[in-house]
Amino acid sequence: MGFDQYHEPPDELPAETRTFARMCASLTEEAEAIGWYEQRLAVEPDAEARAIMSDAQGEEFKHFAMDFEYLLRRTPKWRSIAQGVLFQGGDIVEHGEAAEAAADDGGDAPAFSRPSGTGDGSLGIGSLRGAEL
Repeated sequence: MGFDQYHEPPDELPAETRTFARMCASLTEEAEAIGWYEQRLAVEPDAEARAIMSDAQGEEFKHFAMDFEYLLRRTPKWRSIAQGVLFQGGDIVEHGEAAEAAADDGGDAPAFSRPSGTGDGSLGIGSLRGAEL
């Protein structure tokens, strides 16, 4: 059995690092599945099949978000940069550069991009359950 997500000998890595690698692999797999469903939906002529695939893609969105949140909760610098980029209006690259600079300086994400959260480790965007999008 191969373990392609490791670039170092797995038995030399701490358990937390192996879990992190597994979650990164899971995040990648969810992103790939989202892309595959997007392609299938673009060409599928049958409405019922599209509805089923769209529902399945929604599950992949949920799994991707859960994997991402798990990783962000365990990686403060990544979380700080993500908070400076995600859910912001304006220029994505500018937000990314500002968030990276703030993280590199040992600071938090810029104040303009810090969502008001509950302090529970989430990105502070709240629930979308029942929301009409």
